[in-house]
Amino acid sequence: MDLWLTDWARLIILLVACALLSSIELFIPLFRYRRGRLRRAVPNLLLSAGVLTVNLALASIAAGLCAVVTQQHVGLLAGTNVRPWILLVLGVAGLDLSAYVAHVLLHRLPIAWRFHRVHHSEPEVDVTTAFRQHPGETLWRFVWQCIGIAVFGLPFWVVPLYLSLSSLNALLEHANMRMNARLDKWLCWVVVTPNMHKVHHSRLSVETDSNYSNIFSFWDRLFGTYTSRVDFGKLHYGLDGFDHGQRQRARELIIEPFRRSL
Repeated sequence: MDLWLTDWARLIILLVACALLSSIELFIPLFRYRRGRLRRAVPNLLLSAGVLTVNLALASIAAGLCAVVTQQHVGLLAGTNVRPWILLVLGVAGLDLSAYVAHVLLHRLPIAWRFHRVHHSEPEVDVTTAFRQHPGETLWRFVWQCIGIAVFGLPFWVVPLYLSLSSLNALLEHANMRMNARLDKWLCWVVVTPNMHKVHHSRLSVETDSNYSNIFSFWDRLFGTYTSRVDFGKLHYGLDGFDHGQRQRARELIIEPFRRSL
């Protein structure tokens, strides 16, 4: 699979999905925007461009690691004679578990939380929030992606497929749109749904420190970090100290992890 074509194909798919979900948000919004939609989206889009740039720059490293582990038969799945679709399912699950661990540690480690709070400081969550991420967090997640590749011994073709699924679900779960409660209830037994993830963006720490899963929701159930509480009448996004418009500027968000205190 050509690395360059893979990256650009993923980018095009993401842009189309983002445009589609952004349009849906206009017709069935979960919350009404308090600030101008375009104005608040600008910092998010700038940070998203940084995420894409860093990931594109690091893609060759991931591809090289995949080549090494498969050639040397390193990892739990390396050298196994399983059908490609089974390898894909197991590989996606393995990378998703790695992403879950990375996300939990972003909340539990003080230095990691300094970077991750850039994402959580968003007071109005929508599709543009999905990749509102500090470059430092992007590097952290990439390290854990490489750990997942090495532990499970994954060939390169599994990785972009997982990243595509992960990115598409990230756009969906952050989208500011109403979802049928019954459908959401059933889906969240297997995958992370918009309602499930919105709890994770709550301003209450007991809710923020839950629902860490990326694609498969059962990681939270398995490790005891799942909460089913969804009261959108009382749910408030963001972090205390970040409500002022100046704190939401792209420049301020980039330097945020390096502040001595809030």
